[in-house]
Amino acid sequence: MRLLVALVCGGAMLGGCIPQVAPPEGSSRPAPARPSRPATPPPPPVSSGVPAGPSAPIVRGEMIRYATSPCGGACPVYSVTVRPDGTGTFEGQRFTAVTGARDFRVSPAQYEAFLTRLAPYRPRSGSVRTAPGTPACGQHATDMPSVEVQWDGRAGHRALSYYFGCDRTRSPGVADALGSAPDLLPIAGLIGARP
Repeated sequence: MRLLVALVCGGAMLGGCIPQVAPPEGSSRPAPARPSRPATPPPPPVSSGVPAGPSAPIVRGEMIRYATSPCGGACPVYSVTVRPDGTGTFEGQRFTAVTGARDFRVSPAQYEAFLTRLAPYRPRSGSVRTAPGTPACGQHATDMPSVEVQWDGRAGHRALSYYFGCDRTRSPGVADALGSAPDLLPIAGLIGARP
């Protein structure tokens, strides 16, 4: 009986990592199936339970830092910083193929794709936090990772913190958009396999 409980709990913890939309390069694992219903654009982030305006502007020329947090399993923990000049820095911490800091380059198209994917969730000012205990989270699962995205540039500092265990029906599309943003950068080999 203890073995059965351990297997069930272990499987639940390993399945709780950040959603991966596209498999890493060279992976034979198929991408998750897309929903069959028509896609609708994700709503903007929620701050204190109140949605932000519908048209979050894209602010070009910003440095973007994307950092993941630990979960109850083997989720990759890393940060990646991308700059508008095409330079980037990956820093693997736990459960990544590479530990420590590694510099890389992004093309203008990769920077623009990353910027555009994250733009709808960039707070108009200050910071937005969606985590257990906030109105935007609602019911939540435990042992899931979080992501923190920071934008720094001419418009000042903005930050978004999102817990992947929050009720996804409250903000459809947010988890998938945030979770898949790193797939737009040339860092799959640095992150490694994701459960």
